[in-house]
Amino acid sequence: MKTPTITKAIGFAAIALSLIAGCSDKKDDAPPPSEAKPMKVALLTPNSVNDSGWSALAYKGLQDIESALGAEIQNVVASSPAEIADAMRSYAQKEFDLVIGHGYEYNAVGMEVGKDFPSTVFVSTSGNEFANNVGTFRFNLEQATYLCGMIAARMSKTRVVGMVGGPEVPSIESTFQAFEAGVKAVDPNVKVLKAYTKSNDDVGAAKRQTMAFLDQNADMIIHQANAAAGGVFEACQERGVLAFGTNSDQSGDAPMTVICSAVIVAGPAFVDMAKQVRDKTFKAGVYLQGMEQGAVDLVWNEKLAVGVQQGVKDMVQETKRKIISGEVVVPKLEF
Repeated sequence: MKTPTITKAIGFAAIALSLIAGCSDKKDDAPPPSEAKPMKVALLTPNSVNDSGWSALAYKGLQDIESALGAEIQNVVASSPAEIADAMRSYAQKEFDLVIGHGYEYNAVGMEVGKDFPSTVFVSTSGNEFANNVGTFRFNLEQATYLCGMIAARMSKTRVVGMVGGPEVPSIESTFQAFEAGVKAVDPNVKVLKAYTKSNDDVGAAKRQTMAFLDQNADMIIHQANAAAGGVFEACQERGVLAFGTNSDQSGDAPMTVICSAVIVAGPAFVDMAKQVRDKTFKAGVYLQGMEQGAVDLVWNEKLAVGVQQGVKDMVQETKRKIISGEVVVPKLEF
């Protein structure tokens, strides 16, 4: 009579253990991949992403992150140190995985804010400081502005060319020095004019400065004026001289004025950085992205390129090959 009782007890115990195990398994199950939270990526730009230049190219890179990784993305304009710090802190408090500051001015602020938010990675697209969760990747646009300088030296009829900048920051100055080096590599006697308006978006100031250069016989102008580039192109259109686009292909902004553009192809670098953050393989540092990585290029305006001498095109293509191979090293500032 004892055996059935023991058997019955064992049976109840087995059922109880089974139920407990079932509850435990259900609790510890990780959600299926389809239910995993998407990574969150924010982009801070110095001006509107509709500027057809610097900020626009970064927003395209942000969209590539969204497409490639299914990330949740947001963008905000923040240019002053206080605005940048507030935006970075706000995104970090909202548990964003990656915050990208598009420009030199975002690096130092990221270093400060990053100390308080170790779970968020802060990356700037220029600068030289980094920490455990703060890094930078720099686009070597100097390689392309150097080619623009060579073109200017070959095509200028007045032997005077100009450079119109917005804010006077190292990243812009470096591209101008590369442009001038390209000019001098072809013809040391070409005069190169340079001025800064101190503004990212003052179209009127950019136009006035361009006009001042044209009054000094400049007949080819390169800019680093961000949203104010329209003022440069407008002045060049009125006087019938050629200009160079920068950061993005700007031939569409002034089809009969922009001969070619020094462009940044941000997508691959942005997506690769986001993958590193998502996969927890991010290693802080300063990463240079140039023609060798397909991140920088020179793009001709097809409407105007037909009138460019073949010798000029051949010079550009051969120099580009030498830059990629390392035979030609374009000068750039270290910052």
